[in-house]
Amino acid sequence: MMEKVIHAIQDEYADDYAWCYGCGRLNQEGLQLRTGWDGERTITIYTPLKEQTAIPGFVYGGLIASLIDCHGTGSASLALHRKNGYEPGDGIEPPRFVTASLKVDFVKPTPHGVPLKAIGIIEEIHPKKWKVTTEVYAADNCCAKGEVIAVIMPNTFLKNEEG
Repeated sequence: MMEKVIHAIQDEYADDYAWCYGCGRLNQEGLQLRTGWDGERTITIYTPLKEQTAIPGFVYGGLIASLIDCHGTGSASLALHRKNGYEPGDGIEPPRFVTASLKVDFVKPTPHGVPLKAIGIIEEIHPKKWKVTTEVYAADNCCAKGEVIAVIMPNTFLKNEEG
């Protein structure tokens, strides 16, 4: 299994949509999660920071939820981009997704100091709606499972609108 995502879908998002706290490459204060293909599955790898602690030695559950959330929307974007005939790195802007539903089940406490791997399986359930099931691993141990229903970002999310 890969240890680094080389061609992440988030690298292809237009600058106006690259500010998400979880996966926005332009958000210097954010997590900057990166999602790519690992065979037919998707993968996001992230090593939690010291301050992302729940209790000493264990990762904060909200971080795990954010990982599953952004992995889900990134995975949906990867899948539709591929269905449209493109891959990250092709220079074509991919479709952007937002979360319609997020479900997280914590299987066991997530140890700190270990890179986390979110592994996703994607299913199209409608032309504009995708389901991504994700398992989060610390080493070989599954610590959380989740499901994201991702929808294509509505046109009402206009670029550079303020107020």
